[in-house]
Amino acid sequence: MIGPLVTGILAAMAVFMLFFAIQRLLPHGDETEERLREYGLTEYVHSGKRPEETPPKERQRFAFVERLLHGYGIADKLANMLAKADVPLTAAEFVVVLLIAGILGYGLGSFRLNPVIGLGLGAIFASLPIFYLRFMQSRRRNAFINQLPDVLTLLVGSLRAGYGLSQAIELVAREVSPPSSKEFGRVMRAISLGLPLQRALDNMAQRIESDDLDLVVTAINVQYEMGGNLATVLDTISETIRERVRVLREVRTLTAQQRLTGTILALIPVGLAVLLAVMRPGYFDPFFEPGWPRIMPAAAVVMMMIGFFLIRKIVDIKV
Repeated sequence: MIGPLVTGILAAMAVFMLFFAIQRLLPHGDETEERLREYGLTEYVHSGKRPEETPPKERQRFAFVERLLHGYGIADKLANMLAKADVPLTAAEFVVVLLIAGILGYGLGSFRLNPVIGLGLGAIFASLPIFYLRFMQSRRRNAFINQLPDVLTLLVGSLRAGYGLSQAIELVAREVSPPSSKEFGRVMRAISLGLPLQRALDNMAQRIESDDLDLVVTAINVQYEMGGNLATVLDTISETIRERVRVLREVRTLTAQQRLTGTILALIPVGLAVLLAVMRPGYFDPFFEPGWPRIMPAAAVVMMMIGFFLIRKIVDIKV
């Protein structure tokens, strides 16, 4: 009875995910709002405002979820996280993906093992999109920081050649590779939509979350307001950042073994638990019986998480 029901649920979820993926590939919605999302102007999308105008509100794909997220005050936070990771989803769509992943994990666990294992597997599956989002944010930020010295060198050369700041930024958007080209392209397009240069640069700094970029943006904003030799200031900052990136790479190389060891030590118990549960479905049943045995799995998970984060904290050397 339960087997066919779970199979039907999984099939329905698979069809829904396929439909969702196809729908993402098709053009839809208000073109202006889509451009605002692409250029990182999510505050205008969620507030209903525009830099210059207020067109009719877009018809949301998951309007109920969107309203629910706004009611709890987390829609803007999720939208900012997605913008930082450059993931082309809205906050409501991302929450739907989380729900689908959780239901899929629960269905797989309940179908093959038991409902208790299914709940744990559902929680793990639901957390995978969040970990992916964090991973994409970190990878994109690191790639941008590694490109920043070369970007500043190009900016300095352009300014010394007689280009204006906007022309230099446009040149960076054309000549460098992503993610820097995309971020500076967003800055230029935001300016073309009516956003001030300082605000566009501040939005870029908020998306990247880098102290180095904050320093660069602050220098540009101060020069924009007070005047001065921006090329010399950016040249000095470029040399400082280049040396810092070199030291950071050396530190990451020296701590690579320790970081990998911490990850492997955290994954080994999980892998063994899954293997035993598949080979012997009733092996972990005594741990979920009423009484004190239920404490043991929870304590094991908590201690593994503490150990993993302690190792990551030890090898996370700030430069």
